[in-house]
Amino acid sequence: MPIEPSLVFSLTWFAHIARHRSFTKAAAEMEVTRGALSQQLKALERQLNVRLLNRTTRDMSLTEEGQRLLDVLAPALTAVERAVSELGETQAEPSGLIRMNTSRVAARLLIEPHMGTFLARYPKLRLELAMDDGFSNIVAEGLDAGIRLGESLDEHMVAVPITPPLEMAIVGSPAYFQRHAAPETPADLVKHNCLAYRFTSSGTIDRWSFTSPNEERRTVVFEPQGNAVFNDDDSMLQAALQGVGLVQHIDLCVRRHLADGSLIRVLSAWCLPFPGFYLYVPSRAQMPAKIRVLMDFLAEQRERLAQRSVEHP
Repeated sequence: MPIEPSLVFSLTWFAHIARHRSFTKAAAEMEVTRGALSQQLKALERQLNVRLLNRTTRDMSLTEEGQRLLDVLAPALTAVERAVSELGETQAEPSGLIRMNTSRVAARLLIEPHMGTFLARYPKLRLELAMDDGFSNIVAEGLDAGIRLGESLDEHMVAVPITPPLEMAIVGSPAYFQRHAAPETPADLVKHNCLAYRFTSSGTIDRWSFTSPNEERRTVVFEPQGNAVFNDDDSMLQAALQGVGLVQHIDLCVRRHLADGSLIRVLSAWCLPFPGFYLYVPSRAQMPAKIRVLMDFLAEQRERLAQRSVEHP
């Protein structure tokens, strides 16, 4: 028959009393009253129908039955205490596997460039990335964390920003603009070879959204109609660098190319900031040390990205 929880509770209290051979010392350790301990022991003896302790006003000793019971309980309690202690050590020193869902663009921008630094700082950690353009239910899939754009997250999700606000950038190469005049409004894009991105998860084409820079703040949605479609942002970017056509990409992802002149940005006044990437987790309660240090590390990178945005707008 299964042991009742109340009996397990009473056995634990008995073991503490027996170890100290003192109600007073055991009560102080357990932060309960001496009377409460005495009542628990009496109830246990009645339940087991055996005397466990011989006690007088001055002395206390184990009966033969009490000693036999303690001999069995002591190793088990020691094992439990060791396991609890090891859990505490795990909290203090990050270790184990972090399984994280992320889009490919977020992985390339936020994880891959810094993976060596992160794993060198926390050598007992291992990282497993699950690339997926669609939003993932990390709880249902047994994952530890995910990275997604803030605008795609549920409002009840526990999430922290790991980039500054972002903008979508329409870019093309200098060679492309030697052949085509730069568009001044989104309406001019119909005259351009606009390369498209297709989401792997949904199969839909990523439409380009603009907001008019005037007081009306009118939204304009454009579906690119070019001679190439991609489901990989890096391949799409390579096509733009080769002068194939215009592409839409996150500004942080093309900053280096804008700085060295290999890409030129257009329609920037029509592209307003939006919430950047967030790290989302199942819960803040009892957050494992491995997730806490990941969150802190990515927050560090966010500050660096924000500083670079100020230095190179």
